[in-house]
Amino acid sequence: MSWTYQGNKMVDITQFPENTYGFVYINKHIPSGKSYIGKKVLQFTKKVKLGKKELAALTGVVGRRPSYKIAVKESDWKNYYGSQKDIKQLLREGKKDEFERTILKCVPNKKSLTYFELKYQMIYQVLERPDEFFNDNILGKFFTKDLEDIEYEDPLEIKIH
Repeated sequence: MSWTYQGNKMVDITQFPENTYGFVYINKHIPSGKSYIGKKVLQFTKKVKLGKKELAALTGVVGRRPSYKIAVKESDWKNYYGSQKDIKQLLREGKKDEFERTILKCVPNKKSLTYFELKYQMIYQVLERPDEFFNDNILGKFFTKDLEDIEYEDPLEIKIH
C-alpha cells in the first residue's frame, strides 16, 4: 500500500515537491475507522568521519580542515505507517493492507514539519476523540488521559460574540 498525495500515488522521492523536507500524514485503519496523524522526514542526514585518504585529499584548504562530511540517506518513508503502539501491533499481525495512508502536507524544513503536525492534530482534535484516533499524545506533553474528564466541544459550533 503506497502513500497518496493530492490524488497521486507516491512511489518515489522524486515525486515530492522540490525542497520537501518531510510530510504530515493521516493513516487510517479501515476496519476500525481509527486514524493516526503524524509526521515523517524524507531523508536522514548524519555526520560521517572522514577517512585517511579523504583527509589527505584535502590539500590547499584554507583554515581548519573538516574532519567529517554530511551523508544523506533516504528514510523508510515508503514503508512507514506510524510509531504508535496499536498501529505497530496491527502491522505485526500482518494487516498492512487494512491501512489507507494519505499525505496531508509537504513542508520544507524541520520546524514547519512539527508546526503542521501539531496544527493538524489540533484541527482534528485527536486527543478529544480517542474512538476516532490512535494518537494518545501530542508533542509528548499533552495526553488523552489528561482530557478524560473534560467534555468534548466542537469548535465549529461555538459562537463567538
